[in-house]
Amino acid sequence: MSALSEEIKKVIRDVPNFPKEGIVFKDITPILHDPNLCKMIKNAIVSEVKNLGVDVVAGIESRGFLFGLSLAMELDVPFVLIRKKGKLPYETVSYKYDLEYGSAEIEMHIDAISPNQKVLIHDDLLATGGTAAAVSELVKKQGATVAGYSFLIELAFLEGSELLTKYSENISTLVRY
Repeated sequence: MSALSEEIKKVIRDVPNFPKEGIVFKDITPILHDPNLCKMIKNAIVSEVKNLGVDVVAGIESRGFLFGLSLAMELDVPFVLIRKKGKLPYETVSYKYDLEYGSAEIEMHIDAISPNQKVLIHDDLLATGGTAAAVSELVKKQGATVAGYSFLIELAFLEGSELLTKYSENISTLVRY
């Protein structure tokens, strides 16, 4: 395990029984109190994805926005917001998907991603992979391709990366549990 991974693990706060009983939530907000650690995280992710030919970074609501914008800026590409249905002000394209209990719908502005663009999908945490897979479908719906994924944390025991490999083998994660 890398020194950066160890440093991140020291800072991540476990919150038991959130958002529901039996879940141990991995809270990344303490990372935001350390600007140097944030820079190291951004630089590590950029070094992992810089050779993917990324045209756009798509950040998943809402913690995917935290590092997603700085990744896009460092890669000198546009940043796209992926939000829950009803949160964006302009015309949108959406994708509805099933969750373990119920369903959800995500959307982005209709002009955010163009056909043939290579998209890096970013979020703070990869769990089951359902939301990232839904974003991948949204990207495909626009005629673009998934260049890869970047996550700060992966809950490897949930095997979310298995679901994502059908869209891209390029899955970058800094910390695994």
